Amino acid sequence: MIRLGYPAQNLSLPASTNHTLRLANLPDANRVRSLVRENLRALEEILHWNAGHGVSLFRIGQSLIPFASHPDFPYDWAVEHAPDLGRAGSLALSLGVRLSFHPGQYTQPGSPRPEVAARSVMELRYVARALSLMGSPDGVVVLHLGGAHGDREAAKTRFVEALRHEEEVLRFLALENDERTWTVSETVEVSRRLGVPAIVDTLHHALNPGGLKLVQALDLGLPTWRTRGSNPKLHISSQDPEKKPGAHAWAIHSEDWSGLVEALEAVDSRSADVMVEAKGKELGLPDVGASRY
Repeated sequence: MIRLGYPAQNLSLPASTNHTLRLANLPDANRVRSLVRENLRALEEILHWNAGHGVSLFRIGQSLIPFASHPDFPYDWAVEHAPDLGRAGSLALSLGVRLSFHPGQYTQPGSPRPEVAARSVMELRYVARALSLMGSPDGVVVLHLGGAHGDREAAKTRFVEALRHEEEVLRFLALENDERTWTVSETVEVSRRLGVPAIVDTLHHALNPGGLKLVQALDLGLPTWRTRGSNPKLHISSQDPEKKPGAHAWAIHSEDWSGLVEALEAVDSRSADVMVEAKGKELGLPDVGASRY
C-alpha cells in the first residue's frame, strides 16, 4: 500500500503550522508563545482533516516553534510546550498520521564554516527534540547533504563527523538526494556511514540521476529503511513547466505518478510512504483511492 502526505499547511481549512515572526521580535516571549500555540492548534486541526480524508503523512512546518534553535530564544520551549507537543503527537499516533520535519537549505552540518555547521546541528536538535516530545516512533527529519564546497569527499566527511554523535538526531534523520549536487547513490553512501535511511526524491533524481534509472535508485534507497523498522519514505513532485528546473508544479502529473508506481512494482515494494511536494498541498495529491496496489 502507498500512503500519501503533504507539507506544512492545508489550503482547504485553511491552516498552517508555519506561522513565524521576524527575528527582531523574538524577545517578545508572549508573542512567540501565541504563535507556537497557533501552530499547534493548526497541527491538530490538520491531523483530524488528514485522517478523515485518507491522508497518512504530514510534514510539520519548520517554524512550528519559530527560531527554537536560536541562542536568544526567550524561554525553555521544550519544557513549556512539552504537554501540547505530547498531545499533538498522541493524536497523530491515534489517527495513524506519520509526522516529519524538513529543515531548509541553510541547514548544512557539512559546511566548511564552523559557525554554519554549529547552527545547523542546533536546528536539527530542535526538530529531533520536538519529535521526541511528540512521541513519534516513526517520525522523520529529512535533510539534504548541502554543498560540495569544491571537495566532495571532504564535504561528506564533515557531514558525517558533525552528526555521528548526535543520537537523538540520528534516531529520526533521513538523507535526501538533490537536483544539483548529490545523487541517490552518493546520498545512500553517506546514509549508510551514519546508519540512517535515505529518501529518493523523484524530481531531483530526474534532474540529477547519476546514471541510474528510477528503478535502480529505488533499489538503492529502499533497503536503507530496514534498520529503522518503519515504512520507507519517498518524495514525489512534478516540474512546473513555466519555472526553472526543480520548481514544483501545483499538482502531480499523471505520468510522474504512474512512473513511480511502476518503478515500485518493478522492485517489488508493496509498502511506501510518499510525501507529495506540490504547490497545491492536499489539493495536489494524486487520487488516494488509486494509490493502492
